[in-house]
Amino acid sequence: MSKATNYDQDFLLWTQQQAEYLKKGRWAELDVEHLVEELEALGRSEQKELGSYLQVLIMHLLKCQYQPEKRTKSWDNTLSNCRDKIQDCLEDTPSLQRFLQDSVWIQKYYRRACRDAAKETQKSVEIFPAECPFTIEQILDPNFLA
Repeated sequence: MSKATNYDQDFLLWTQQQAEYLKKGRWAELDVEHLVEELEALGRSEQKELGSYLQVLIMHLLKCQYQPEKRTKSWDNTLSNCRDKIQDCLEDTPSLQRFLQDSVWIQKYYRRACRDAAKETQKSVEIFPAECPFTIEQILDPNFLA
């Protein structure tokens, strides 16, 4: 059976085999190509998780700012939960912090948050500033727009 066969047919079995090979130093039996692929995907997944929480958080900040009369306890809970989840991501993977300092990366999730806020508020996306109006410190501050 080739190294890739289990990867293609039974991913769980493949992961268990790869872990066993690593533990026992059976380097020649490792499926290096797929291991590298999976490690890279794992890193991207961590980054996307952070971005997802950031997007939802910014969307709710926009909703609070542009439609304050409709603010609910649910919005407040979402703000708190997203901030907590972002903090968890940063504690678990400190190297993710660099993305929060990258204006291009922030802008990507800001644009998506604007799109979603426009849908939820039934307002035109053009009412939101072209650039994120919040600093990362404000976004993560539990007292901002509290």
